[in-house]
Amino acid sequence: MTVLADRIEMAEVSAELTLDVMFEWLEKLPIPEGYKVEIVGGNVFMSPQRQTHWEIIFDIATQLLGRYPRNRIASDVRIDFPGRLNGFACDIAAFADEAERGDNGRWDHGDIEFVAEVISRSTAAGDYGKKKEVYAAAEVPVYLIIDPYTGQWHLHTQPKDGEYRGELTLEFGDPVDLTHTPVGLTLATDEFPRD
Repeated sequence: MTVLADRIEMAEVSAELTLDVMFEWLEKLPIPEGYKVEIVGGNVFMSPQRQTHWEIIFDIATQLLGRYPRNRIASDVRIDFPGRLNGFACDIAAFADEAERGDNGRWDHGDIEFVAEVISRSTAAGDYGKKKEVYAAAEVPVYLIIDPYTGQWHLHTQPKDGEYRGELTLEFGDPVDLTHTPVGLTLATDEFPRD
């Protein structure tokens, strides 16, 4: 099918724009290998996955295995969130004990206990802004932003009325104490690489 035919078909598919329609369209595009694609407030973002990015995600996932079984940790998979057209591919998310994927094969945002985003230059504004707002509105108990450019991490907890009431910023090397959250452990950050 040509690009023009694809665009005509996309326009005819539905008068109502939904996440499913948008992701179907994205699946037809030649997304470069090594790029993550997500939809934030109806806008499509593509960001390259760098080695630094992956090392931090892997480090966090490895530490989360002390609390969560492998089948309740996800990375870069679609999770739909409240608000207008929010289909995120969280860098890493951990889910409650009773969490199960739905009939559509996707996790429910209401089952998330922990989510972390590693900053990329192209998506930093969203991670610090719109995504933080959406995670708070979804009442995700723990949102951790890791910034390899500044060598800092930013912990957001206690969501209420669409915002996080607890916020803490410290440096790489300082542990992330999550013992008083549903996560119930402390994450070491001393091996997080910097960009």
